[in-house]
Amino acid sequence: MINQISFQYEAWPDDSTLSVADRALLQEARQVTALAYAPYSNFWVGAAARLVSGNIVLGTNQENASYPVGSCAERVLLGHAAVRFPEDPIETLAISYHPKDKSSAVPLYPCGMCRQVLLEHEMRFQRPIRLILSGMSGPVHVVDSAESLLPFAFTGKGLRN
Repeated sequence: MINQISFQYEAWPDDSTLSVADRALLQEARQVTALAYAPYSNFWVGAAARLVSGNIVLGTNQENASYPVGSCAERVLLGHAAVRFPEDPIETLAISYHPKDKSSAVPLYPCGMCRQVLLEHEMRFQRPIRLILSGMSGPVHVVDSAESLLPFAFTGKGLRN
C-alpha cells in the first residue's frame, strides 16, 4: 500500500498581495533581523507574531560559540510570548532572514526543532498558527498551520500510552 502526504500553501511573487496586517507583520520580521545575534553564521533571522489580542511579539536567533546552545528566532519568540502573554495564542507568525553578503529572496522554512515547538504551541492552544515565510524581498509563502510542516509528529499522545 502506498500512502501520500501533502499540504497546500500560498505562493506569492512578493508581499504586495498580502493584507495590510500581514504585510506589516512581515515587515516587522524583516526589520527585527537587525537585532539578531549571529556572529558565527552571519545569518540573521527575525520573527514577528500577531497574537489573537492583536499584541505583537518579536524574536531573533541568538547564537553561541557552542552551536547547540543557540536558539532560533521562532523559539525565542515562542518563549517570550509564553511568558508575556500566557493565555493569548498566536494567530500569525512571520519569519524572515538576512544572510551577510548574500541574497535573501527565497522563503525559508523553520528547522525541524522549531517545527516541533510550533506544533506543541498549536496543540497547547488548540488552534493553528498561520506562517508567513519570506526573505528580505521576493516570494512569500503562507502556510495555514505549522502542523502541515511536520507530518507524523511526535506528540504527547505517545508519552501517555
